[in-house]
Amino acid sequence: MKPIALITGATSGIGAATSRRLASLGYNLIITGRRAERLQQMAEELRNEYAATVLPLCFDVRKREEVEAHLGNLPEDWQQIAVLVNNAGLAAGLDPIQSGDIEDWERMIDTNIKGLLYVTRTISPGMIARKNGHIINIGSIAGKEVYPNGNVYCATKHAVDALSKAMRIDMLPYGIKVTQACPGAVETEFS
Repeated sequence: MKPIALITGATSGIGAATSRRLASLGYNLIITGRRAERLQQMAEELRNEYAATVLPLCFDVRKREEVEAHLGNLPEDWQQIAVLVNNAGLAAGLDPIQSGDIEDWERMIDTNIKGLLYVTRTISPGMIARKNGHIINIGSIAGKEVYPNGNVYCATKHAVDALSKAMRIDMLPYGIKVTQACPGAVETEFS
């Protein structure tokens, strides 16, 4: 049986590239995203280019109920997730803190932090029960250093850094690996 990887935010950028790479390595893939048409296009590409078995799930990681409904009720054949890639994330706005758009702040906090938490909380109990798994959190160099007008985005990625370190401690007794990748500038549509 091929291992299963779950990639959030798989419709573009790092998530799409990660999906292609894991498909090329022979993984069965669960891919998620908010844009149904793009998600279906990605699923078809992965099937056609890599002969991958793909389960596309369209939902918003910011909404705990949607995460639990989709990932908490996976078909039996899809429940043994070996690799979780918490990739869904975004940067919104480039304003100084005193004039920042609160809706932008909430979108970033809800996606970059809470979405990662909701997905991990839903998937990790299965990994713990099997004493096997690898969680990969996509952070950012912005989680190590800050830049002008990146205040809230940088704060969310600093949170991903702290969560990754703490998750590593929490998951160690169960043999589950936790890795954080912190890209610098990447050519994507996300910001």
